[in-house]
Amino acid sequence: MTRMPTTGPDVPAVVLRLDRNPFHHGTLGAVRSLGRAGVEVHAVVESARSPVTRSRYLHRAHVRPPGDLCPDAFVELLLGVSERIGRRAVLIAMDDLSALSIAAQAPRLASRFVFPEQAADATAALADKEELVRLCARAGIAHPETIVPGSAAEAAAAVRRLGLPLIAKWSRPWLLDPRTGLRSTSLVTSPAEAERLFRRSGEAGSRLLLQRHLPDGPHSDWFFHGYFSRASLCLLGGTGRKELAWPPEAGLTAKGRWQHNDEVRGAALRLVAQSGYRGVLDLDFRRDPAGGAYRLLDVNPRPGAQFRLFTDECGLDVVRSLYLDLTGRPVPSAPGRPGRVFVAENYALLSALAGPRRPPQRRSRAARRGVETAWFAGDDVLPFLAMTAAWLRRGLVKGTDRVRPLPRRRPAPPPAAPEADTEGARTASCTTWQ
Repeated sequence: MTRMPTTGPDVPAVVLRLDRNPFHHGTLGAVRSLGRAGVEVHAVVESARSPVTRSRYLHRAHVRPPGDLCPDAFVELLLGVSERIGRRAVLIAMDDLSALSIAAQAPRLASRFVFPEQAADATAALADKEELVRLCARAGIAHPETIVPGSAAEAAAAVRRLGLPLIAKWSRPWLLDPRTGLRSTSLVTSPAEAERLFRRSGEAGSRLLLQRHLPDGPHSDWFFHGYFSRASLCLLGGTGRKELAWPPEAGLTAKGRWQHNDEVRGAALRLVAQSGYRGVLDLDFRRDPAGGAYRLLDVNPRPGAQFRLFTDECGLDVVRSLYLDLTGRPVPSAPGRPGRVFVAENYALLSALAGPRRPPQRRSRAARRGVETAWFAGDDVLPFLAMTAAWLRRGLVKGTDRVRPLPRRRPAPPPAAPEADTEGARTASCTTWQ
């Protein structure tokens, strides 16, 4: 493999992730990709115990403060990271909230960091599910039929129009508070369920979308990754097929394969041309069995967790391409590697155990291009070991919670006198079962 040219030690990179997922393998992929090329890599992570902090390619981890970050706190966090680094750095968002926060605060960060210059609303328009519907219509991109109800009654009517099951999405999922228990995407199986979700719109912080469900099937799920320059030119990109997902049928890519798909690639290029977006883009498509169109399901204005699948024969991926382009270096053009496979070991295992059994597929000679694993790497073993230990601990805790017997019910207290404080007694009784 040809080694990527570097810009020297004076241009570090900061990999930014604001969500709380300790098993986000895309962050580790970015650290390894740049670190192997000799770049000084910093990462903003949720905890000093995150598996990514064990990577030999990470120069320094910067732990974000707990809780939500208001705009001023977000800027203060990154300016503090910049002060510790001591020089301007390339800033790379690894989740939607990070990408949106950078775009919103770009004027306050531009003197300390280098990142793609965007139109004011380009990132938000792609991340917002409701805006994406309108963008697809303007660009002529197939998209599942979607209804944005204005009332609970309209939500129930949408069920009758779209049929069951259907998909419910919140238009701005990055605003969801984990304490609500609401999921960014869920399967709706009754009109009453659609009505209940609509009534929780205030908790969600954004509008509810109800979308026609496209059934899963062999060869139905596809994705596109690409890096687009200042002129919105695709300097590196590829299409892939999702072979395993977690959760099954609707989750992240647990196993994917690089495979050419001109229709998916064409839709991605039209979307960028319409939106004017610059930077790394991750798109998800599903083939509609009714007519065969590839319909755009989701857009992430940042690298997807499986971006390392699209590593060409020069060792370039979308993160390295972004780094080279933003630091004024040419991005070499090299042949792709169709047939290459990406596996997220922990999620692939769960998917293989829980998903439907499908006959193994014969691999052509062109498909034998190697496997990229999300966690294990012979030159960087500690993150894999840390992930495995944390994964097993989480499984043990969940298993213990499931088998732990319920507390024995205490005998009901005798009726209280009229003047007694019965509210306190009720509170104590409820506390027993919490």
